[in-house]
Amino acid sequence: MRKYHKITPEGTKDLLFEECLTRRYAERTLADVFSSHGFHEVITPGLEFYDVFDTASSGIGQEVMYKMSDKRGRLICMRPDSTMPIARLTATRLQNLPKPIRLYYTQSIYCSHPGLTGRNDEVMQSGIELLGARGRRADLEVLAIAVEALSRCVPNFRIELGHAGFFKAIAARLPIDDGAREDIRRYIEAKNYAALDMALDQLGESRSVSAMRRLPRLFGGEEILQEAAEFCVDDSSFRTLSYLQELYGALKDLGIGDHVMIDLGLVQRTDYYTDIVFSAYAEGCGDAVLTGGRYDNLLAGFDMPMPAIGFAINVDAVTDILISRGKGKKAPKVDVLVHCEDGYEMKALCYAANLSGEGLRCENSVFATGKESLDYAKQMGIPRVDFVGKTIETLTR
Repeated sequence: MRKYHKITPEGTKDLLFEECLTRRYAERTLADVFSSHGFHEVITPGLEFYDVFDTASSGIGQEVMYKMSDKRGRLICMRPDSTMPIARLTATRLQNLPKPIRLYYTQSIYCSHPGLTGRNDEVMQSGIELLGARGRRADLEVLAIAVEALSRCVPNFRIELGHAGFFKAIAARLPIDDGAREDIRRYIEAKNYAALDMALDQLGESRSVSAMRRLPRLFGGEEILQEAAEFCVDDSSFRTLSYLQELYGALKDLGIGDHVMIDLGLVQRTDYYTDIVFSAYAEGCGDAVLTGGRYDNLLAGFDMPMPAIGFAINVDAVTDILISRGKGKKAPKVDVLVHCEDGYEMKALCYAANLSGEGLRCENSVFATGKESLDYAKQMGIPRVDFVGKTIETLTR
C-alpha cells in the first residue's frame, strides 16, 4: 500500500509559478554580479564520496548527511556543502591554473535537520570561492561582492563580521576537552545564554571564562572592538581585533559601512574557518541569508594547500523575501489563444509560431469547439482569440 505518494519528504517542497520565476530571477541576478567580477561558473555532482566531507576538516557532522552506497559498496552522500567539492575540483582538474582562481556556483545542498522543524533539507545556494589569495585585498573584494550581490536582491540587510581566531584564542585557555569546547561554541552560536552559563559555571571564574560569557553579547559598531580588547588573552587575539578594525574602516571608506556590524559571537564551524567570518541577515528571514569566511587550511586536506575565502547565499531565502515584499516575478499574460478548425492544425501551429516571432505570447487551443476556446480565454484572462480555418478571424474581449 502506498502511503507517501502524494507528499514530499520532510524538509523539501514543490515550487510553483511565481516561486520558480522569482528564484530564477535571483539566480540570474547573482550570477551576473559574480561573472562581472571575473568569476567562472562550475557545477559539481549532487553525489560525492563521503571522504570529500571528512568531518575533521569540513565541520559537517555525519549525522546531517544523506548517505548511501554505490554499486561497489562505497559510501557516498548527497552534497551537503559546495565548498568542499570545489576544493576537490580545484586540487585536481584546476591545479595548474594561475592563482588566484575565481569560481562561482548555483546548486542545491542537502542536509538533514533533526529536531529543527521548518528547516529545509534541500537548499539552493549561490556563492563564490576565491582560491589562492590571502590578505586584506582579497578579504575586502569578497566582502564588497557580498554586499553588491545582496543589494541587487534584498537591499535591506546587514552583514555581521567576526573572526574565528578570537574565539579560538580564548577557548584554548579553558581547562576543558575538545568536546566541551564544541558545546560552548554551539551555545554561543545559538545565543543560548542559559546553557552557556551552566557550562561555564563549572569552570570557576577566570579571565577566559568571563570573556566567554561576554562573547555572544559583543555585537555592534566599532565600540565593540574597544570593549573586546580587555578580554584579549595573547598577541593573536589582539591582532584579530586590529584586523577587524582595519577591515571595518576600509568598508566604511567604500561607502558600505552602514551594512556592516561587528559580531565577535559569530563562531560557526571554527574548525573550518580560520580567520574572518561573516553572515548576513535580511528583514523577513530569521536565519542568515548569507554565510562565509576565510578557510586557509581546507585545501591542504586535498594535498594542495592554498589560502581561500568565499561565501554562499541562500537563494530560497532570497526568493521568499522577494515574494513577501511584493517583488515576486509574475508570469506574463498570454496575448493570443489560437483555435483551429478540424484539418487546420498545422496551419494553426505555423500561424502561432509566426505570432510568437513577432513578440506575442501565444497559446494553442486544444479544445474541439470555438465556444470552449472562448470560455477558456475568458477564464484565463486572454484578451484575444484567433480562429484559424480557411480564413483567419480575430475576436478581442
